[in-house]
Amino acid sequence: MTGVLKNERFLSLDVFRGLTIALMILVNTPGTGAKMYAYLVHADWFGFTLADLIFPSFLFATGNAMSFSMRKFREAAAVDFWKKVVKRTLLIFLLGFLMYWYPFFRISDGHTEWIPFGETRVMGVLQRIALCYFFGAVLVRYCSVKTIVWICVTLLLGYWGLLYAFGDPGHQLEMARNAATKFDLSVLGMGHIYKKDAIPFDPEGILSTLPSIVNVLGGYLAGVFIRKKGKTFETIAMLLIAGFGLYCLAEWWGLVFPVSKKLWTSPFALLTVGLDLSVLAVLIFVVELKNIRTGTRFFDIFGKNPLVIYLFSEIFFITLRLIPVNEHQDAFEWVSENVFQLLFPGSFGAFMTALVYMLLCWSLGWWMDKKNIYIKI
Repeated sequence: MTGVLKNERFLSLDVFRGLTIALMILVNTPGTGAKMYAYLVHADWFGFTLADLIFPSFLFATGNAMSFSMRKFREAAAVDFWKKVVKRTLLIFLLGFLMYWYPFFRISDGHTEWIPFGETRVMGVLQRIALCYFFGAVLVRYCSVKTIVWICVTLLLGYWGLLYAFGDPGHQLEMARNAATKFDLSVLGMGHIYKKDAIPFDPEGILSTLPSIVNVLGGYLAGVFIRKKGKTFETIAMLLIAGFGLYCLAEWWGLVFPVSKKLWTSPFALLTVGLDLSVLAVLIFVVELKNIRTGTRFFDIFGKNPLVIYLFSEIFFITLRLIPVNEHQDAFEWVSENVFQLLFPGSFGAFMTALVYMLLCWSLGWWMDKKNIYIKI
């Protein structure tokens, strides 16, 4: 086989998307009472862990999906294209914004008051997905593959230049003094910045969205290649070679421009695209060529309703953290520390809490799939 039919389905790609959602929930909801395993916790600033790979992988999967609908992007009338892309972008962005605003009120001195707009975080995970989707869709419609490659190079080198040109001299990569932080504060203001890090700093800020677009475009380029070459050993070999090449380039670049997920440095974008290409190659080999389907339905469930499951996981988690059980514990803490820490003391208990919570979210996806309910924007 030297090519792939237009409507041929790649289950491996669905599994890849579902795997990213499962791991995203696992990382976002660690149990309390003990520290989570280090590789499931984001790096403090420089460095790289498994947790740091998950969000870029979802962006990669978003771009990959674009490659299978690129004819719709390119053949649709301009009015229809822009209407669909803008509508989807705004809806995803709004859902992310409302998710961070939730529960919309707070109790202060015994009184219930609305959380003012001026104290809400504007950017975030879904907001970045929305922006990357928008720019990715526009580039897919109007640019050739070769042009997209050059745009990726320009974004990565340009972001590097912006950080060093506009950050404080000698402190360009520090959390408080880099160009991304300064830009976000000047545009969004202190009230709309993420405040749960060492200092007010948004890991999904505006300026650092530029290199994250490359993760979407990398997924798109990978999808174009896979559609062209099909389910072959050549496809797997080329994906692995490309993945290893990008990994080596990222490590070399990282000697002068360190890998950082929170700052989303250019080497971080290259590193994650390279790893995603390798993971995808392995999945194509196992699922498509070896036809091993054990466990694929589990991840496919996540992939069929990814947005709904992710939103549920975040909103239900926030809700549990708002329910006081006693003077010192909320509902999530109580379950984690009085159930899982007793059964599995230490980091394993924190992991099991997150695992069970992830399975709870999966059960919602399973029920929706059983009822043939699929919500797409």
